[in-house]
Amino acid sequence: MSDLIVKLYDLDFSYDLSENILIKRPIGPEKIHVVEWTLKNFGKLWASEVDVAFSNNPISVFIAYEKESKDIVGFACYDTTSRGFFGPTGVLKEYRKKGIGKALLLRALQDMLNVGYAYAIIGDAGPVEYYKKAVGAIEIPDSSPGVYKDLLDK
Repeated sequence: MSDLIVKLYDLDFSYDLSENILIKRPIGPEKIHVVEWTLKNFGKLWASEVDVAFSNNPISVFIAYEKESKDIVGFACYDTTSRGFFGPTGVLKEYRKKGIGKALLLRALQDMLNVGYAYAIIGDAGPVEYYKKAVGAIEIPDSSPGVYKDLLDK
């Protein structure tokens, strides 16, 4: 899959979510909970990247969670594999198609703009058409396999 590029300075960062779902930047004491949740639901590679996100300043992961139960339902990171890269991101299957993924995407991209990025790279983008529609992402020619080409995954 190709990498994509997004112009952050042209984005509309507004989104609508159910009143039951909130998005926040977790804090240090929540790290183990967020990393373990990611490991359970999305695997060790993405959990490793969430762990890296907690080492950044500011912490570069956002979570979506249910307001009353405080159960995590999704996450989005940036600056984990390479600087200026958005991802990984994931939403639990039963919560998809409700705008949560887009809200997480926009919140993370807005934070990237706020810390000084003009552009974001979406590395090894899975749903390319989704990102094109959601944030006007453009494919970067000859960008596959990109920075993940020598990834150790056993």
